[in-house]
Amino acid sequence: QVQLVESGGGLVQAGGSLRLSCAPSGRTFSTYAMGWFRQAPGKEREFVAGISRSGRTTSYADAVKGRFGISRDGAKNTMYLQMNSLKPEDTAVYYCALDLHSTTAVPTSGPLYDYWGQGTRVTVSS
Repeated sequence: QVQLVESGGGLVQAGGSLRLSCAPSGRTFSTYAMGWFRQAPGKEREFVAGISRSGRTTSYADAVKGRFGISRDGAKNTMYLQMNSLKPEDTAVYYCALDLHSTTAVPTSGPLYDYWGQGTRVTVSS
C-alpha cells in the first residue's frame, strides 16, 4: 500500500510563489511516473503536471506552462511542484498521484493513476 502526503499549500497573493511537496510512503517512488492534479470549487479535477518514470520527460497543462515546474529528489523520495506567478484561477486543492504501470510516458488522465494523496489547498488572492 502506498500513501502519498502532500504539503506546502497555503494562501498567497497573485504573482507569488509556492512549492508543493509530495512524499510517498511504502514504496520508493523514483521508479514510477507521478503527477499533480487540481480541483477548483465547482469544477472537475484536471491534470497540472507530470513526470515520467525515468524523470527525463515532463508534461504540463497549457494553463501552467512556463509558470510551474515539476521535479523530484530521489535521495529525499519527494516530488515537488514549484508554482510561480500564481493567479487567482490557480486556486484549487492540489493532489499528487502515482502511476504503477506507465513506463516511458507521462500519464495525463486521472484514471491512469493508482494512488492519490489527500490534497493540499492553494488559495491565490487577487
